[in-house]
Amino acid sequence: MASGSHSIAFRGRAISVAVRATPAGRREVVLHPGAVAVLVRDRAGRVLLVRQHREGAGGPLWEIPAGVLERGERPLAAAQRELWEETGLTARHWRYLGTVYPTPGYSTERTYLFLAGDPSGEPGARSEVDEVRFLTVAEIQRLARAGVGDAKTLATLALAGESLSSG
Repeated sequence: MASGSHSIAFRGRAISVAVRATPAGRREVVLHPGAVAVLVRDRAGRVLLVRQHREGAGGPLWEIPAGVLERGERPLAAAQRELWEETGLTARHWRYLGTVYPTPGYSTERTYLFLAGDPSGEPGARSEVDEVRFLTVAEIQRLARAGVGDAKTLATLALAGESLSSG
């Protein structure tokens, strides 16, 4: 991404913030290593969601398993790691769905979206996750409308070919 000169205003554990000079003026940009998100469905067609506290939202959200890429990690390996770390599940079949920019107005974050099929193991909350549950697409829509869902879940459902208007 060409954007003129920049300096690092903040360097944190997971992100940094650069101040960039652009033709439109000075801009702050969050430098993010990238992330992954995984859509897992059970045999009844329900989607696996995890509930966890999200500081930016000021409370817990329901979302598909996801996480930040570690240095040098490939997106598929990160997706497999995150699914295991957050839910205790593995999956036999993996399909890359696409990449989205969740907040391109101020962040370089790219999120790689995956569909995981034929899951195995007993789902349970692990790591920073409070709860793990399979929900229908209609239930996910209600969560999003209530302000406790997230965009990557909806984007992944859309790329997986799920009808967000069905129940």
